[in-house]
Amino acid sequence: MLRRPSLHFTGAGWTYVGMMLFMGVAAINTQANLLFGVFGLMIGVLLISGVISRTVIRRLTLDRSLPDHVCVGDAITVGYRVTNSKRFWPSLSVVLAELDGVDAFTKQPQTFLLHAAPGMTATVPTVLVPKRRGLHKFERYQLISSFPFGFVKRAITGKKLDKLLVYPPIAQVSPKLLEMCQSADTSGEVSHPQPGGADEFYGVREYRAGDNPRLIYWRRSAKSGTLVSREMTRVSPPRIVLLVDTLVTSRTLEAHARVERCIAMAASLAASALDQGLSVGLCVWSGKWDTIRPTRGKRHKSDLLSLLAQLPLNDSQPAERLIAQARPLLAGGATAVVFTAHEPQGMSPQFSRGHLLTIAADSSRAQAWFKFDEKTDFLAAMPPDQQPGRSTDAVIGGRR
Repeated sequence: MLRRPSLHFTGAGWTYVGMMLFMGVAAINTQANLLFGVFGLMIGVLLISGVISRTVIRRLTLDRSLPDHVCVGDAITVGYRVTNSKRFWPSLSVVLAELDGVDAFTKQPQTFLLHAAPGMTATVPTVLVPKRRGLHKFERYQLISSFPFGFVKRAITGKKLDKLLVYPPIAQVSPKLLEMCQSADTSGEVSHPQPGGADEFYGVREYRAGDNPRLIYWRRSAKSGTLVSREMTRVSPPRIVLLVDTLVTSRTLEAHARVERCIAMAASLAASALDQGLSVGLCVWSGKWDTIRPTRGKRHKSDLLSLLAQLPLNDSQPAERLIAQARPLLAGGATAVVFTAHEPQGMSPQFSRGHLLTIAADSSRAQAWFKFDEKTDFLAAMPPDQQPGRSTDAVIGGRR
């Protein structure tokens, strides 16, 4: 991470200081007025360089333009709006470098501001590639400049709080897996019709203001003396409940990588299934048992991926408790898809008759059904506070 002190000399600056000292020694030895004048001029240039560099980075305010969310491995463009509040002095050749949230990206976020006129705002972009999931905070940043001569670099630190949510890496999901999830669901379009659609006749009910007049059942209304309307069925899409086993039995790199792959596969299946119009639910340990009932929509998709992105370290809750917590969500014949970092040792009989699909992280079918980008590194995708080198006692509910 690039973090500069408030004042330091560049390589050219040290060379200049060496020449200046040499000139001073020569002036003292020869007592030549010309050398004393050149020596004084060089000192003045060095002092002016430091003063101007400090003036250039003063009274600058920073605003970030961040997306609401991004997936691991997807490049994003972040815009920095720099406002120069000085009345007369422009700001030139300024480097902007982030000091917080650096672990979230493949390299430290920084960009270069060429010019910001006094009283004006300049926008400079930079391209970032996230590598870790989770909610990352940006607060401290540095403004660095060596203008005008490049001898002295001055730096100041500012604060502006912003947050960026990074989703797990999203893979291409095989259509065969989605077909299996749909065929295993017993709550289809015929066995469980639901009112509120426009497919087939479901029943009659009292007419309410705002109902479509074309649905008024005039014959029944004439007999009863009260307006009644026909109610039609709607298609009930297959329901999928994702069960994510995040238990880490040993604090090794391989174990953590398998858990991260499970989280990424669950996020990929949730995104693909919701895009196909399926209802998706979730059960997972996030410091407490979180259960989300199957439904659809963009907001629901965002809720699922946000929860998966911020999962903490799980070192106590096994898969048996996960399945027990998910039983209410599976009522009515929903399909349960269990993602586990361990080889399945047999499941409860209630969920073994076509309603349970278990996918192990290192299994061959997991590799066939989920195609991640070749550059995806699951070891780097884990949050910093979950790295194996850290003590589990220091991690409680995902917080240090």
